[in-house]
Amino acid sequence: MKTYLVTGGAGFIGSNYILYMFEKYGDEIRIINVDLLTYAGNLENLKDVEGRPNYSFVKADICDAEAIGKIFAENDIDRVVHFAAESHVDRSIKDPGVFVRTNVLGTANMLNCARAAWEREDGTYPEGKRFLHVSTDEVYGSLPEGNGYFYETTPYAPHSPYSASKAGSDMLVKAYMDTYHFPANITNCSNNYGPYQFPEKLIPLMINNALQGKKLPVYGDGKNVRDWLYVRDHAKAIDLVQEKGKLFETYNVGGHNEKHNIEIVELIIDTLREILPDSDPRKAGVTRDLITYVEDRKGHDRRYAIAPDKIREAVGWQPDTMFKDGIRKTIEWYLSHEDWMAGVTSGDYQKYYEDMYKNR
Repeated sequence: MKTYLVTGGAGFIGSNYILYMFEKYGDEIRIINVDLLTYAGNLENLKDVEGRPNYSFVKADICDAEAIGKIFAENDIDRVVHFAAESHVDRSIKDPGVFVRTNVLGTANMLNCARAAWEREDGTYPEGKRFLHVSTDEVYGSLPEGNGYFYETTPYAPHSPYSASKAGSDMLVKAYMDTYHFPANITNCSNNYGPYQFPEKLIPLMINNALQGKKLPVYGDGKNVRDWLYVRDHAKAIDLVQEKGKLFETYNVGGHNEKHNIEIVELIIDTLREILPDSDPRKAGVTRDLITYVEDRKGHDRRYAIAPDKIREAVGWQPDTMFKDGIRKTIEWYLSHEDWMAGVTSGDYQKYYEDMYKNR
C-alpha cells in the first residue's frame, strides 16, 4: 500500500485530487492530508472520505519543519503531492510577503523534510519515492493573443507576486533535482474550474454574485484569455505523472480550452437562466446587465495557453471533459450546494474543523 502525503488537501484542487484517488484506488492507497486550513481550506470538501481508515488529516503549516518532519518520521511516505500554496493574484498584489513565505519557504521546507527522510547515506533514494510539485502556467508570463503556446521549454517570465513566488518554488524543485538527484516532477497547469472552488476565483465568484443579483466585475476590457481545465482532469494528470512520468521532468497540463474572460461571464449568465426554473425569483435578476467593467488588475497577463503535447505523449493523458460540459456540471454543482457556498462566504466553514476535531 502506497502512502501519499498531500499538502493543501483541503483546498480546491487538493480535495478534488483526494476524492479522485480514493475513487480510483480505494483501499489500495493511504493518504495523509496536511493543511493549515487558512481561508480557502475547507474540510467539508472531504466529508465523504473522513471515515476511511486509510485517510487521516493533520493540521500543520508547511513552513513548520518540526511538524512536517514528524509526519515523515512517523510514516513511510512514498509519494508527496505538494498543492499547498497561496494562489490568488489579487491577494498577492496586496500582500506579497505571505506568498513568498508559503510558496517559496514552504516548498523549501517540504523538500528538506522529504530529502532528510528519503536520502540514503550514499546520496541515492529508494525506488518508488516521488515528490510532485504542483505549479501554474502563470510562471511563463503572457502570450500575444492568438499566437503561440507555453511549452515546458518556455522561459519563465512571471509578472505578479503570486507567479513570481511559484516560479521561485519551481526553481527550488529544479535545483534539488539537479543538485541532489532528488526524485521529483513538476506540473504546470492552466486555470482549473469545478466543484469546491473558493469564490474569489472567476467562475464561482460570478455564479455566486449572479444568484444574488450583485454586479459581475470584469477586469479591463474582458478580453484576457485563459486556458481552462476541469479539476478532475487535472487530478487524473497528476496521478498519471506520478505513476508513469519520467523522474526529473516537467509536464505542462492544459486542455486547449481558451476563453476570453467575458465569454465565461456571459456563458455563466446564459446557463443559469437556462437551468433556473421560472418559479425561482432569482432568475429575473440574472441578466447581462449585471456585467460591470472595472479597472484592470495590475500586471494583468493578456493570454495563457498551454501545449499539452509532452504529457499526452509521455503518459497518455488527455482531458476527458469538454468545456461546455464541464462548465454546466460546475454550475449545477454550485446550485445544488448553495449551503456550501453560504458557509464559505460567511466564514462559518472554519467552524467545521473545530466541531470535527476539537476532541482529537
